[in-house]
Amino acid sequence: MSDLRTAANGAYFDGLVQVKELGPQGMITVRGDFADAGFTGVLTELVGAEMPGQRETRLNGDRGILWMSPDELLVLCTYAEAQELADKLAEALAGQHALVANVSDARAVFTLSGGDIREVIAKVAPVDMSRDQFTTGMIRRTRLAQVAAAFWLEDDNTARIVCFRSVGEYMFNLLKTSATPGSAVGFL
Repeated sequence: MSDLRTAANGAYFDGLVQVKELGPQGMITVRGDFADAGFTGVLTELVGAEMPGQRETRLNGDRGILWMSPDELLVLCTYAEAQELADKLAEALAGQHALVANVSDARAVFTLSGGDIREVIAKVAPVDMSRDQFTTGMIRRTRLAQVAAAFWLEDDNTARIVCFRSVGEYMFNLLKTSATPGSAVGFL
């Protein structure tokens, strides 16, 4: 087995917030008809998490289902179980209008921790990060500066960001710059 490396080799920065690249994360893209009870039943049973509504996340321990678009979800699981879970989902959804793909190795994942996460994200994302507009459990699929990404709040002091692995180092440097001490705007 090869030595698994992440996009930014576990990079870490401590500034306005802590920026950390997480280790490998299991991620499975699932496309299908959310109105089909057969599709959603199989998905929620095998993943062990509820079906999210539009722009929502449903997390349950190491697993979760994230809304990505009207016909696309992102399933989170441990890296070690990603291929097995993807195979089970594909088998259970065979014959239905569905697509299942293990995208774990194609993505980089970062976490932001600290009281200024909203400000750090607001500097680089075209999203209203005020507490009454972006709450825990919501997800946005957008751009952070020049990079396509998705992000959500796990709680008031923790955010998770997913982007393509190929731009992982750029994303880390972008978040690091946004979190540079003394750069707080103080708007949020």
